[in-house]
Amino acid sequence: MRREDPRLAAQIRSALGDARSVVNVGAGAGSYEPPDLDVTAVEPSAVMREQRPPGAAPVIDARAEALPFEDGSFDAAMAILSDHHWEDRLQGLRELRRVARRRVVILNADPDSVGESWLVRDYLPAFHRLVTRGYSHEQTLAALGGGRVEVVPIPHDCRDGFMHAYWRRPHAYLDPDVREGISVFRLLDAEEVDQAVAKLAADLDSGEWQRRNAELLELDELDLGYRLVVAELGT
Repeated sequence: MRREDPRLAAQIRSALGDARSVVNVGAGAGSYEPPDLDVTAVEPSAVMREQRPPGAAPVIDARAEALPFEDGSFDAAMAILSDHHWEDRLQGLRELRRVARRRVVILNADPDSVGESWLVRDYLPAFHRLVTRGYSHEQTLAALGGGRVEVVPIPHDCRDGFMHAYWRRPHAYLDPDVREGISVFRLLDAEEVDQAVAKLAADLDSGEWQRRNAELLELDELDLGYRLVVAELGT
């Protein structure tokens, strides 16, 4: 359910610019690792490391908060939808800045914006309980020493099954395999998830979801608070 979307991949690759060597922190199974670059992956989960396909970049068992590399070891450091899993996010950001010579590229989501989506508003209000206070793009930029923020609109047919990839395909959230690929559903209590799924199924059957979200059905992409944070460190 989690696989690279080419439109997101193109925006990430563009943000990496002229970098030739990249460390991908919280790399998971290897999505969004540019095949034309010299990539070193960092992933602390043995389960995720085992899911990396043949021919993927070499992977190291390490944590974002303590990267086993010398200062300035790579042209760029990247973290794609992974920094919300780190135990000490600010320390992880400092480590990305330390090991990168030129730039840091991070794809993440603003919890406040995500919290305004129909999925959270109407079905998963308990999501707010999981949010780390102070988590924002501004905080990320400050930790990295400044930079820019790019909007990452999510296409209606996004191939990567993260939390809001199915914003125009609500029936997907009824599929337990889809939910298994989304960490929020694993972090919430099973009873809360069951209630949310039952309510969504009922609203889809009655047509209530369609009435409440009719304007979304006309859109090809949507800004759901996902952003690329790009910090230029030097040349």
